[in-house]
Amino acid sequence: MLRKHLSLILVLVFAFCFSQTKYKTESNIPYYPENISKKDTYINSQCKLNFYYPTNVKNFATVIWFHGGGLTGGNNELPKELLNENIAVVSVEYRLAPKVKAPAYIEDAAAATAWVFNNIEKYGGSKDLIFESGHSAGGYLAMMITLDKKYLQKYQIDADQIAGLIPFSGQAITHFQIRKEQGIPELQPTIDEYAPLFHVRKEGPPIVLITGDRELELLGRYEENAYLARMLELVKHPSVKLLEEDGFDHVGMAKPGFPLLLKEIREISKKIKTQKNIQ
Repeated sequence: MLRKHLSLILVLVFAFCFSQTKYKTESNIPYYPENISKKDTYINSQCKLNFYYPTNVKNFATVIWFHGGGLTGGNNELPKELLNENIAVVSVEYRLAPKVKAPAYIEDAAAATAWVFNNIEKYGGSKDLIFESGHSAGGYLAMMITLDKKYLQKYQIDADQIAGLIPFSGQAITHFQIRKEQGIPELQPTIDEYAPLFHVRKEGPPIVLITGDRELELLGRYEENAYLARMLELVKHPSVKLLEEDGFDHVGMAKPGFPLLLKEIREISKKIKTQKNIQ
C-alpha cells in the first residue's frame, strides 16, 4: 500500500513539474536593423531591449514596457511584478534627451514595437496579443505610438493591431521635456503633434488609463488623462477606462498598477482569443 501511495505522489509531482511554465530571458537585443544602427553610434549603444518569455506556452500575450524618467533618464529593467505570469515582457531602452530631441525617442518606441510584431511568433507568441504600457514618460511613448498611427506605419504596421494600450500616468498633453526643447515652461500646457490628445480617434485598441491620486499626482497628470478619456468617449471610442489609485502619488502608483495591468491583459486577451479562435 505504501509503495502505491509513493508511486502516486511521484506521478503527481512529475506532472506538476512538467506542467509548470518555464521562462527564458534574452538581453540587449538590438531592435533597429543593422544597416541603421551601424550609421549611428548612439542607436547602436542605446537601442536595445530585454525579452522575457515563456518557452512552453503557445500564443502567449506580450506586454511592451517603456521605463519612465522624463525622457532624460530611467532604467531598462524587466518589472519583477510582471514575471512568472504566463506572459512575455519586453523592456525597452530608448534614446534620451538632451542627446536627442523629439521625435527620436518616439521613433525608438515604434521601432521596438515593430521588432516585437516581426519576431514574436518565432518564440511562440501571438501578434494578436501585443500590449503597450509603461510608466510616466514610458506611458507617454506607449500612448504616442498607439494614437498617432504614422510612427508604426513606417514599418507597415497598423497601430490598431495593438491588443491594448495600458499606460501608467502617461502625459496626455505635449510632454514637458518636448516643451522644454521648444522653449516652453513645464507649467504652460500645450497640445500639438507631440500630444496624445492631438491624435484622439474612434478607432484603435482598448485603452485603460491608470493614474495616481489626483491630489498627489505630478503636475495635473490625472486631469490630463481624464480629459483624454473624455475626448475618446466623445469620438465614440468603443473601449476606454480611467482608473485612479486613491492615496498613491506619481511614483508610488506604479506598484499597485501592475496587478491592474495584468488583470486588463488577461481580460482583453480572453476576448480576443474568443473572437479569433486562438487556442
